[in-house]
Amino acid sequence: MTDLEIARQAQPKRIQEIAKQLNIPDDELYLFGKYKAKLPLKLIDLEKVKKSNLVLVTALSPTPAGEGKTTVSIGLAQGLNKIGRKTCVVLREPSLGPVFGIKGGAAGGGYSQVLPMEDINLHFTGDISAVEKAHNLLSALIDNNLQSKTRSVGLDPRRITWKRVLDMNDRSIRQITIGLGGIGNGVPRESGFDIAVASEVMAILCLSNDLMDLKKRLGNILIGFTAKREPVYARDINAQGAMAALLKDAIKPNLVQTIEGTPAIIHGGPFANIAQGTNTVVATRMGLSLSDYVVTEAGFGSDLGAEKFLDIKCQSAGLKPKAVVIVATIRALKYHGGVDLKSLTEGNPEAVQKGFVNLEKHLENTRLYGIPAVVAINRFTNDTDAEIDVVKEGCEKIGFKAVVADVWGKGGEGAIDLAEAVADEVENKESNFKPLYDWDWDVKKKIDAIATKIYGADGVKYLPKAQMHLRRISRLGLDGLAICVAKTQKSFSDDPKKIGRPTGFYITVREIEIAAGAGFLVPITGDMMRMPGLPAVPAAENIDIDAEGNITGLF
Repeated sequence: MTDLEIARQAQPKRIQEIAKQLNIPDDELYLFGKYKAKLPLKLIDLEKVKKSNLVLVTALSPTPAGEGKTTVSIGLAQGLNKIGRKTCVVLREPSLGPVFGIKGGAAGGGYSQVLPMEDINLHFTGDISAVEKAHNLLSALIDNNLQSKTRSVGLDPRRITWKRVLDMNDRSIRQITIGLGGIGNGVPRESGFDIAVASEVMAILCLSNDLMDLKKRLGNILIGFTAKREPVYARDINAQGAMAALLKDAIKPNLVQTIEGTPAIIHGGPFANIAQGTNTVVATRMGLSLSDYVVTEAGFGSDLGAEKFLDIKCQSAGLKPKAVVIVATIRALKYHGGVDLKSLTEGNPEAVQKGFVNLEKHLENTRLYGIPAVVAINRFTNDTDAEIDVVKEGCEKIGFKAVVADVWGKGGEGAIDLAEAVADEVENKESNFKPLYDWDWDVKKKIDAIATKIYGADGVKYLPKAQMHLRRISRLGLDGLAICVAKTQKSFSDDPKKIGRPTGFYITVREIEIAAGAGFLVPITGDMMRMPGLPAVPAAENIDIDAEGNITGLF
């Protein structure tokens, strides 16, 4: 059966029953129909947060199809509940761009899904739409201020850095010209659109501690410069109050359930190759407040989502993960061993052995942070025992345990071995979590630490524009911000063609964007794109609905 067919056969519980598992009274729920609810932030208990166990799920460098981190996260949470650990899974919300583009859905798969699958993939509770509206309100206020003769803050139209956003893959609006048609239509200037989940507003939503912290961070957004190159922030045009008002419900985490009735909190959705790639601070704290274990994920490989989770989110929110799970697939190891995408289903232990160096580097990265790690081999039907043995033996040689997980086909039952391995790491080994760098370090020192230690680069080269941006950052007094590198997910390097474990390379920083509201700087490497385009055959062409409202084509 397809994921959608499996989800349709499930018998979800009313959300009040799921809330009771977490000891949440009915009157604390903000209901969205029968199976979805928002949770008030007052349920967060910071003392309980410190005592609960946070488990991060990441992966090796992924293939174009992805390696199933969300599916493994859901399956692991179900498995932990089966072995008697009160567990909640905390995930990001899917963006409509990838849903209609390549993925066709992002709510797990098989018997490790979150429900209601159709709603989660299509609009959900409107959080991303709220981010879109808040972002574009600021865009409208900026252009209105340019037009004003009495209230202008002196923004130079050529030096505005704030674009507009849309939660859709639409390459035709990456670069646009606005304000045409005469003086009544505004000031003509170049602009463009990013995808909504790449918005700094999304990053801010995910890193805020509460509504007032959200409003303060929104006010700190750098929107551009005057003709004298003085900075202008969102607070200078009084945008933060109205923007926060649009996000007053979006900041509340969403409670749903897995296919087996395990509580699931889904909130926030930044990409990991251009933003921090993790769910919200309030969602993670909520899960830790209401359960003994929280399983959460970070986008793409450990070099992206996990690094940003540990160095940005954990430092910002004071979180300390107890264990890391690295998802590996046989097909990804063969891909990093040089096998063509079309041949990944063919048995090839030699290619697995050759590609193991990629997984080995990701495991080494967990040691840099002092966190115990387990490898989850996300099993597919074409995997052979000989290939799996290569992974198990390779992990054992370097001091890690690898466990096969059949979470797509068996749900929580297929994750029991993995759950027991994770529980053993959490309960019997000590996590000495320490971030890779201190935010107070020099900007170059922080970037160099990520590039040389996490990516394995020989160093970092800064192009003239990036060097100019470094001087600007210093002039503005923003040296103490975290680092959120924008880099391809396909390689440790900034060249997507360098698979496996590349050596002898440098990371080239083209420019450095300032996300002062979110609290980080964005060094941009390689050819990074903030507004994806649709593929030749987009998933949207296969999504349909019948007269009874039944949706097909989501997977």
